Amino acid sequence: MSNSRGTGRAAAAGLQLPGASGRGYNKLIMSALVLQGITKHISGKKILDDISFEVRAGEIFGLIGPNGAGKTTTLRTIATLLQVETGSIDVFDYKLPRDASEVRKIISYLPEDAGAYKNLKGRQYLEFVASFFSGPEPPGEMVRRGVQIAALGERIDDRVDSYSKGMMRRLLVGRALMTRPRLAILDEPSSGLDVINAQQVRQIIRQASSEGLSVLLSSHNMLEVELMCQRIALIHNGRIVAAGTPGELKSRYRADNIEDVFTAVVQR
Repeated sequence: MSNSRGTGRAAAAGLQLPGASGRGYNKLIMSALVLQGITKHISGKKILDDISFEVRAGEIFGLIGPNGAGKTTTLRTIATLLQVETGSIDVFDYKLPRDASEVRKIISYLPEDAGAYKNLKGRQYLEFVASFFSGPEPPGEMVRRGVQIAALGERIDDRVDSYSKGMMRRLLVGRALMTRPRLAILDEPSSGLDVINAQQVRQIIRQASSEGLSVLLSSHNMLEVELMCQRIALIHNGRIVAAGTPGELKSRYRADNIEDVFTAVVQR
């Protein structure tokens, strides 16, 4: 899910930013995403309880909390995979659920459990994904960008079933960003990776953000998010319990790190 329009080019990741014309673009827009009062029930159980937060254009925003806190449900709702039940979601100047088809054109969603077709080679997988997108850009250019982002070297032409978990995740991040989304929604982007592969994935995300991409990522690794994100929201039992920059939160709760902040908040 992503828009195919663009004007600028990212130096390292090869990203091309969205165009500066047409609906969905406004130079004065400062918010990439605004959630207000989102409540969600699944099988009769309240999963999200009056969730509200904002992601500013061009920032990396972290939604953090333990497993089962509501992170993935929040991301899936923003990605239009779950219906908005109560409240409103604005993605740039589109509103869900009214403009769901337009939102899908300007976002990219990478689930935690995403996979690729293992009988394909890495490059073939990117070519397969690129074939679903229409626009002025040739599919080959999109694939070239995905190859560059994934940075798998000669292994890009090996079968996916021979990839390590880290290589697979880098391929999937390449797939998510090669489509030039305006907002990338990343669920646990470095979950289960070793130190080196996790650092590589984080660097890809930072580079994309430095070129103007807005990023919403979720994680239960609070220390990692503290290093990556300009602002964060802490979610617990389906509610946002604190939000701000890492520095603001540590100062507010007199904590040394975000893990300690979270502990202080949920024990109040």
